[in-house]
Amino acid sequence: MALGPGTEEQIARLRADLRMGLPVVLKSGADAALVLAAETLTPERLTLARGIGQSPVLAITARRAETLRARAYDGDLARVILPHNADADWIIAVSDPSKDLSTPLKGPCRSARAGDAALHRAAIHLCKQARLLPAVLVIEIEDGDTVARENALNSLDLGKLDGALTGSSPLTEVSAGRLPMAVSEAGRVHVFRPKDGGEEHYAVEIGRPDRSQPVLTRLHSACFTGDLLGSLKCDCGPQLRAALAQIGAAGAGVLLYMNQEGRGIGLANKMRAYSLQDQGFDTVEANHRLGFEDDERDFKLGAEILRSLGFSEVRLMTNNPKKIEMMETAGLRVVQRVPLKVGRNAHNTKYLDTKARKSGHLL
Repeated sequence: MALGPGTEEQIARLRADLRMGLPVVLKSGADAALVLAAETLTPERLTLARGIGQSPVLAITARRAETLRARAYDGDLARVILPHNADADWIIAVSDPSKDLSTPLKGPCRSARAGDAALHRAAIHLCKQARLLPAVLVIEIEDGDTVARENALNSLDLGKLDGALTGSSPLTEVSAGRLPMAVSEAGRVHVFRPKDGGEEHYAVEIGRPDRSQPVLTRLHSACFTGDLLGSLKCDCGPQLRAALAQIGAAGAGVLLYMNQEGRGIGLANKMRAYSLQDQGFDTVEANHRLGFEDDERDFKLGAEILRSLGFSEVRLMTNNPKKIEMMETAGLRVVQRVPLKVGRNAHNTKYLDTKARKSGHLL
């Protein structure tokens, strides 16, 4: 084993750099590119980056491209050609739909269609993992190793990843401890950490669930606004409390608390989505305008945690059929869906109706 970083550590470093506004270098075969996250781009770094390689393009997802009426020739993304006078403010305005009303005149956007988009696709994926807007400035360069070395930049060779960029990092239980709770004094919290040093996830075990029987389980995604602040815009807080109460009343079960805020887009992007909802877009439309899919979460992580705790079958407390599908795809048998219909109010009725109509939730 080498003392230096492995593939997962390299990916984690690149995510951190993009969040701080640092460029990174991506390589694939003979191709190389300098990559900067649009959200953290500064005028100074834009000027310096333009002097290193070819004309830059702004890679955005097909969802965001649809809003801008830009051609997504690469299927899942568009490579928008920067106008010669485009500055950092223009790039950020194109990338961030919460600024659409204040900067309405951005087009028409021309898209590149020649060449390979593998580096652009990987760069967008890194931004999503970093909980940034999925928009990146990509500048093709001739010698990625030299550019990285001379500018002390972290780099990544896509040819050596073997699926590590798109797959989830393996989880390891790092600690556990007893936790008496209002719903049950027989509580225990297990903390799981991904190998790449990303966000930790938690399993709240109540009682002593029989590992040979289907365990009553709630797979709950973190919601700072609903779980902690009592937001009326969603039903997350009531679902969390109702699930804990039901598991406590049953005497045994597991609540998985997954740090996948905002259906996997992060709190900052969730607040951008809320801003768009205030402009009249529904929850799905807001995600699409930001450049995300309806749901960016990875429920397979929950299945991995349950298997590591010794469970193979669950009674899943959910209104979302996709959770059931993904859990079963990950090798965990869902023997029963337990409905959890709580928390509807005047502020979230439209939100819940949209989830039922567009995302298939059984509400």
